[in-house]
Amino acid sequence: MTAATRPTAPTTKRPTPPSKWPHTIGLLISLAVVILAVWLVDANWIRLADLPASIGNYVVLMGEGLTHNPLEVPWSEYWVLATQRMLESIQMAWIGTLIGAVLSLPLGFLAARTVSPAGVVFVTRQFLNAVRALPEIILAIVLIMPIFGLGPLTGALALGIGSIGTLGKLTAEAIESIDPGPVEAALAAGARPVQRMRWAILPQALPEIVAFWLYRFEINIRASAVLGVIGAGGIGSLLSQLFNRREWEQIGITLVVIILVTIAVDSISGAVRARIISGGGRRLAARERHDEASAIV
Repeated sequence: MTAATRPTAPTTKRPTPPSKWPHTIGLLISLAVVILAVWLVDANWIRLADLPASIGNYVVLMGEGLTHNPLEVPWSEYWVLATQRMLESIQMAWIGTLIGAVLSLPLGFLAARTVSPAGVVFVTRQFLNAVRALPEIILAIVLIMPIFGLGPLTGALALGIGSIGTLGKLTAEAIESIDPGPVEAALAAGARPVQRMRWAILPQALPEIVAFWLYRFEINIRASAVLGVIGAGGIGSLLSQLFNRREWEQIGITLVVIILVTIAVDSISGAVRARIISGGGRRLAARERHDEASAIV
């Protein structure tokens, strides 16, 4: 290579990289706050070393209930009782979800900025925020239990009222995110507000809203177990009684039933939600063909 073709060194200086000190100081301060918080916690850290052995003992105690023949008495009765109580919790969650879905749908329209006036939207959204801030267990103890007493009905009503806040907010957001084209076309054709909501807004938002309902059903199944601890029935009541009597073998059977049924319900609900959102077989196939054609173009 000759001197004429040799590349010349760059004449401009590289910019100075930003200092890492602020980032490092921030990390050190965060670490110090975490260490101080752990130090101030009133916990018996000496027993932390015994935790693995304790967990192992409980697993062995609960696992003994699974080693017996489930077709023999009394183990068959334990399996049947746990399954019946779990189905009762699912019924509570389903009824609660239905109550929340029916009541949250009109509230979602009232809370949508693209449908209702600003004053109505503000009042409805504050109401939904207030309902969402109240835990289901507080609703059951303070508002519903004095009227209906202890039982599955109290749990279902608490789950239903507690679902209104979340479902109403998500419904409003689903309505606000629809395509405005069909609404404008209905307005140009002279459709009244109710007709626009029925024929232009609801068909677009309904698949997403139904997916929210199913997702809330999954959440309500877990919440129903918590409500059962205070006497609302279902699998939570059974677990509370078993823990009070320290019947570890039956507790192990009950936990296995909870895990298996929860996995089954979540799988079915997730598959239904995915099918609703994707639009079903024909619509999904048409969408895939459209995406492939777009990719080729």
